[in-house]
Amino acid sequence: MLTNLIPAGADRHLTAERAAELLRGIRPRDAAGKTLRGLAADLVAEIRQRDRRIAKAAADIQAAVTDSGTTLTALCGVGALTAGKILGRVGTIDRFRSAAAFATYTGTAPIDVSSGDVVLHRLSRAGDRQLNLCLHVMALTQIRQDTSGRAYYLRKRSEGKGHKEAMRCLKRRLSDVVYRQLRHDANNGPEAGPGGHSGAALSSSAASSNPTH
Repeated sequence: MLTNLIPAGADRHLTAERAAELLRGIRPRDAAGKTLRGLAADLVAEIRQRDRRIAKAAADIQAAVTDSGTTLTALCGVGALTAGKILGRVGTIDRFRSAAAFATYTGTAPIDVSSGDVVLHRLSRAGDRQLNLCLHVMALTQIRQDTSGRAYYLRKRSEGKGHKEAMRCLKRRLSDVVYRQLRHDANNGPEAGPGGHSGAALSSSAASSNPTH
């Protein structure tokens, strides 16, 4: 709408505040222009409201993650929002008997499609895709920085693997890292009993593959 109201158009990346600033300088005299400006102003107000809701949700998630006592945010590539998503979708780590079972759940365990002497693995499309996305974001962050994850990725590339295959390997490795961190938190958290083992910190169903979160 701003491109129709402003001869020079508007910036590609607009914020609600910038859009409002541009609208304040527009005073069309024709009926069509006035109507278009009114619609644009309504959209700016709606975007501002959504921005406030997003900010509140982010603050609530940050507070919940902090209160949980998780150490997931100590991992490179895991911020409060990603940690919140992981905690919510995993529930209690006791549901998984091993790191391999957790990798299957996150969809990072490769599927063996080897034939004869040719050893091949195919990317799994199963598992929780939201958790898989968390690991993907974590992997992207790590390969962009000087981390052990980047070193591992580059080593796989030097072995002749393409980008997608190297990323798959890294995500499988990071799945183990997240599993160990969750297991560490469960064994050492404030709710740990005399044996060093904690109960479920979140409301979840151990028998279900989709815990309440």
